[in-house]
Amino acid sequence: MTTRPAQASPPEAADEEARMAAVRRYRILDTPPDGTFDRIAALAARIFDAPMATVAIVDTDRVWFKAAHGLSGLTEISRDPGLSASAFLHGEPCVITDARALADPLLHGDLGIRFYAAAPIITADGERLGTVNVFDTRPRRPTDAQLDALRDLADLVIDELELRLAAIRTVAAERERRTEAERLARTLQRTLLPPALPDVPGLHAAAAYHTASPQEVGGDFYDLFSLDDGRWAFFLGDVCGKGADAAALTSLTRYTLRAAAIYDPDPCAALTNLDTVLKGEQQGSGPRYCTAVFGVLQRLPDGSFTVTLAGGGHPSALAVRADGTVEAISTAGGQLIGMLPDHRFVRTTTRLHPGDSLLLYTDGLTEARTADGAMLGEEGLVRHLTSAAAHTGDRPADGLLGCVETLLHRLGDGVSDDTALLALSVPAHPDTRIQENR
Repeated sequence: MTTRPAQASPPEAADEEARMAAVRRYRILDTPPDGTFDRIAALAARIFDAPMATVAIVDTDRVWFKAAHGLSGLTEISRDPGLSASAFLHGEPCVITDARALADPLLHGDLGIRFYAAAPIITADGERLGTVNVFDTRPRRPTDAQLDALRDLADLVIDELELRLAAIRTVAAERERRTEAERLARTLQRTLLPPALPDVPGLHAAAAYHTASPQEVGGDFYDLFSLDDGRWAFFLGDVCGKGADAAALTSLTRYTLRAAAIYDPDPCAALTNLDTVLKGEQQGSGPRYCTAVFGVLQRLPDGSFTVTLAGGGHPSALAVRADGTVEAISTAGGQLIGMLPDHRFVRTTTRLHPGDSLLLYTDGLTEARTADGAMLGEEGLVRHLTSAAAHTGDRPADGLLGCVETLLHRLGDGVSDDTALLALSVPAHPDTRIQENR
């Protein structure tokens, strides 16, 4: 214990550089007031029955107070000369019983400080960050018990700094982990979707994928591809689950539907083939199932398209007609694919005339919650498409998706699941061919 105004030698440049690196490591300088450190300063004053106490961190040119008890808003003083600027260099508590002869910023003015005691705040690797200080307006001698308590308070400061540093590092590591998870999820998600939609003569096609959670790989999927006989096949669906298992199931589902369409492009046959494959993949594990709608497009001489659809447990497709009306193309009655013993799928046929569009979507859209907590549902989606005149514009498929994406943005946090969208439109001028994959 130092009991006189000893002046420790200034630290060497290399030592000071290492000390300041430790100060910066704890990221404590100029942080807002904190109840923990305020209580440490108040406790120091109470133990010594003194009016003033501080928790001080020594910067390059100043002594900054993380906590100051009884000092009327004082937040820092110049580093040299000064009691705190010298005391932190000692490895043990420093006591000045009568400070009248010392040059220190705190001794000037109205404070009238005569007594000073400090315990250094020392890291586990020996770097001195600052001091816990006690000040009084009368000369006095502290007891050994008071100095031991002051030392304990300084140790408590470093313990708290270590806890906070660990928390900072944990948060940073978690943020880095999430960033990496998001990057991997985006990369994997892209591999599960076609990089671009093909050109379909006489048709506009556009697709979009809305991710509810950037850290998770969803199980929504879509595709559009040509058949050998001049027709075009498409599908959209949603597998159960999230993450790697869902990604594997999505990949299997897309491959199976493409292969099934080459063998037999009948929509019900394609879904039946997928149902058989998914049941064979369970092998005692949990059920592996999905919902899907599969369709075949055939262009007619007048520029319109016949659309044959089959669905298994999937929401209805919506036909947005040239006059602005919206019609549900239902495949209700089709069962979940890969779930039940006997397959049953429902097929229906519609026609897209010039100016008509067809929208396929996954249930992340219709199961989203509106501002009042109600589920959007098919009726809410139809109302939105009708009121927004989604069929208009030179690029009707793009306009239709833009209309839905506006709705998703408006729903905000009410969207809790991924949403895949596929829009197929016959332009008013059938020779126009524009395809876009968002």
